[in-house]
Amino acid sequence: MDRNQNLNRAETFSFVNPWIRYFLFFFSFLFWAFSLLIIAIGVYAKIQKATDTVRDTFLIDPAIILIVVGVVMFFITFCGCIGALRENIRLLKTFSFSLTLVFLTQLAIAILGFFHSDQTRDALGKFVKKAIVHYRDDLDLQNLMDYIQKEFKCCGWNNYTDWSWNMYFNCTHENPSSERCAVPYSCCTPVPGEAVINTMCGFGVQTQNYLEANKSIYPVGCAVRAVMWIESHLLLVGALALGLALPQIAGIVLSQILISQIQDEITSVL
Repeated sequence: MDRNQNLNRAETFSFVNPWIRYFLFFFSFLFWAFSLLIIAIGVYAKIQKATDTVRDTFLIDPAIILIVVGVVMFFITFCGCIGALRENIRLLKTFSFSLTLVFLTQLAIAILGFFHSDQTRDALGKFVKKAIVHYRDDLDLQNLMDYIQKEFKCCGWNNYTDWSWNMYFNCTHENPSSERCAVPYSCCTPVPGEAVINTMCGFGVQTQNYLEANKSIYPVGCAVRAVMWIESHLLLVGALALGLALPQIAGIVLSQILISQIQDEITSVL
């Protein structure tokens, strides 16, 4: 009788912990569903821009960035989801390797950005310059720039005269645009009690000196404001970095534990 009970226990025993297996499955499934949502938003935003034909804005197009991030996230989480459900070592290894690669890439960018702040600032400056140049060519890019300038209370990258990079706001005498020497309305300081936004509040501002411009717009560049914001919100920045890193580390650790347990299970059978 005891021997039969021992045999039954041996047959039902498994090295694979079901809690780890199903936790990894639901963990991956949650982010897999989120990746589909990101892709859907990106595709919808891209479809809405039927007149967008500017190739130079491809790499800074928010819709394209959402689609690329969503596709990468979909691939990684799909491997984790199916790998955990089917106890497939190859898929789990792919999931773990991909997640490790993404994590190390993010870590390397953060370290390089910290120790090479000047080069990082120059790289971001090139990105913002391209966004300013194509401000009127891409609606999503325009909305993004307006949001950044309003939230950080800034104008341009170095200062408000950076908007001369844009062909419509360019402040040369040869420019026939009605917006010559202007800046976007998102640079303007809000007027108390104003019910309707004055989109022409930044007209002619580039012809003014710093003190004169300061009366109607935020003349400080977004580069300075961004540094000031980070320095005054170090705790929030740290929390965001930790919140981004912890799910990735958890996914790597759980997948490695599950891989080890599946290998032990296979070894016990052979």
